[in-house]
Formats: sequence, structure tokens, C-alpha cells
Amino acid sequence: MYTFDYQRPSPPAAAVASFKGDARYLAGGQSLIQAMKLRLSSSETLVDLGGIDSLRRIAIDGTHVTLGAMTTHAAVAASPELRNVLPALAELAGGIGDPMVRSMGTIGGSIANADPAACYPAALLGLDATVQTDRREIPGEDFFTGLYQTALQPGELVTSVRFRVPQRAAYIKYKQPASRFALVGVFVSQWQDGVRVAVTGAKATVFRAGAIERALEQRFAPEAAKAIRLPLDDINGDLHGSARYRASMISVMAGRAVAAALAR
Repeated sequence: MYTFDYQRPSPPAAAVASFKGDARYLAGGQSLIQAMKLRLSSSETLVDLGGIDSLRRIAIDGTHVTLGAMTTHAAVAASPELRNVLPALAELAGGIGDPMVRSMGTIGGSIANADPAACYPAALLGLDATVQTDRREIPGEDFFTGLYQTALQPGELVTSVRFRVPQRAAYIKYKQPASRFALVGVFVSQWQDGVRVAVTGAKATVFRAGAIERALEQRFAPEAAKAIRLPLDDINGDLHGSARYRASMISVMAGRAVAAALAR
């Protein structure tokens, strides 16, 4: 690991003020610290957000769920209020990594890292979320811009994420056994005004499967999702699964997610 300056400010404004030059926010460190230990990443300054209590919260107002950026995956998974209002989001958090990762990792750190196989990005698109930063609101649709890339500007601090509560929803992923990242993960949600199907693990960044959405708007049933055959354009292919395999799994996982949503 290369040397760096470590800072642990308290209020969010102090964290933003500490972000100067070649700095990085530390929001759990489950990806960043590992990369730094292997000397795959380096920064002159790490601004640790772990001391900002105001960024750890779960708020529910009936139509929306708001998670503070430093809310851990374990806290999201264990919240009884969240499990009652939006169980799909709690279950998604409970399936991330292992107990250590869930205890340390945060939603803000996850989405800012923008791993193409992470679970939370599917929730952002699948639940019509809005990302709140220290300076603006960013629609979930516009937040992820590419492989490990987001719309965040240098020094911009994610403070919370607000999710819209659907009529029903579910997230199903086919995970890589060692990492528990999604080879293919699909978040399906239904409202009176439409259906959303968000896919992670299959492309360089999370995306919505429009063809499956249209099929489910006609008939919200597992068979409708599984009948869709998606094009192979830009679908990932690697030693874990070919592009054709992943494209097929999107429809299969979408069908399973619909079944899970209907079973609630």
C-alpha cells in the first residue's frame, strides 16, 4: 500500500472541505482498501466518512424509503420497518457479500464505486431512485455512466438515496460463488403506471431491459418475462459465462423475480 494522509471529519461539510487534490472518500472500504493494498489504486488523502452519524439513517414516509449514504448493508437487511414496506430492498442488501462485507460496506460506497456486478445499482434503476449529494439531486437513471463511472463530480459527496415504494418488487441474482457478485442480477418492480426491470452483472453498467418491461406491462407473469429473447449487443462474456448465457439468464432471472414479487 502506498502512503497517504488519513482524515476523519465529523459533519458532511467538513468532509467536503477536506477533499482537496488527489483525495478519495472512504465509505466502508470494502473495494477501495483492497485495491490500495494490492497497489492497484492510490490517493494522497483518504477522507473517512465513518464518523458522520447523520449519514447513517433509514427513513420511511409511506411512498418513499430514504437511506443515508453510510447506512451499512447489514443495517438495511436487518431493518424490520424496511422489510415491512420494501422487503425486496432489504433482501437485496442481505445477499451482498459475506457478514464482514455487509457490516462494513455502505450503500453510498457501493453506488459511488459503480461495480458493474454490484447489487445496489439494480435497486436504483429498478426503484426509480434519486441520489442526493451535497450539491444536487441526481436521478438514478442518470447516475451510472459507464464501467466504474458515475455522474459524480470531483469532491461531490453522496448523502442519501431515496427509493420510490412500488406495489410489488423482487430482486433475484445468480451469483458468482466466491465473490457473491452477480453474474446476472435482475430487479423487477411494478407500479400502477408501469414496470421496471433493471439488470446488473450483464453489461459494463446497470441497465433497464425495455423488452421485458413491455412484456410485463401486458401481463405481469413469469412466463411473459422468460419468453423474451434479448440481443447479445454489449452483453459481457468471460470465463464465468458467455454473452449468450448471460442474455438467456436475464430472462430467466426476471421470471423468477416476477414469481417472487407475486408470492409476497
